Amino acid sequence: MSRLRINSLSKSFNKVKAVDNLSLDLPAGEIFVLLGPNAAGKTTTMKLVVGLLRPDRGEVSIDGVDVQKHPEQAKAKLGYISDNPFIYRRLTGREFLHFVGGIFSLPKKEYESKIEVILKMLDVGPWIDLPSGEYSHGMRQKVILAQALLHDPLLYLIDEPLVGLDPKTSRDVKAIFRRERDRGKTFLISTHLLGLTDEIADRVGIINQGRLRFVGTIRELKERAGEQDLEEVYLKMTRQGDAGRGSPAATT
Repeated sequence: MSRLRINSLSKSFNKVKAVDNLSLDLPAGEIFVLLGPNAAGKTTTMKLVVGLLRPDRGEVSIDGVDVQKHPEQAKAKLGYISDNPFIYRRLTGREFLHFVGGIFSLPKKEYESKIEVILKMLDVGPWIDLPSGEYSHGMRQKVILAQALLHDPLLYLIDEPLVGLDPKTSRDVKAIFRRERDRGKTFLISTHLLGLTDEIADRVGIINQGRLRFVGTIRELKERAGEQDLEEVYLKMTRQGDAGRGSPAATT
């Protein structure tokens, strides 16, 4: 069974297709990175998977559970980090994490103990007990990452995971991703960072104008594009004039 299955997914806004007949299967224990330029369809795809948008057609299932037919059951299996992390401004970071633990019906002693472990892992300081309205973007990002880890999900959806993080925290977060992957967890990560992709991706997808142009390993990507520099490969495959013409076909 696929950990995440996307089947013939399409979504349009004002007759413009943001996602066009996208299909993808991700197994357990994989970090999959979705790369593409602005307005390529990355964030729309993420929101369709998490259930924040309804598709025009197609299906999404998480560990065999249909996101549209059984949204609560499906969402219980995933941890989501958006590109614009939100925390209620009047809550402290710790209070927000307690709130999330309650949403997922975790026993209080369990989530309190786990919160301490996660905060230490992310090197979170005393600011966790300050109102979140005083936080920097990087602080909010740490708290949002903590809440995603709290209920031990099977699937992580992460949109631009390292934005606002300092180098040490970025290194720690990448280590957490690898450790979770080795525990059998699956990641769908959307990013513009080619270096991050080269460093952590088991497979990569190139999306442009709402369509997957390529799915495979970094090595396969370079070989099929006939280039060795990842940046040149990426630019070649997302060039507007070449989109859908002469680019390697997606393989899933």
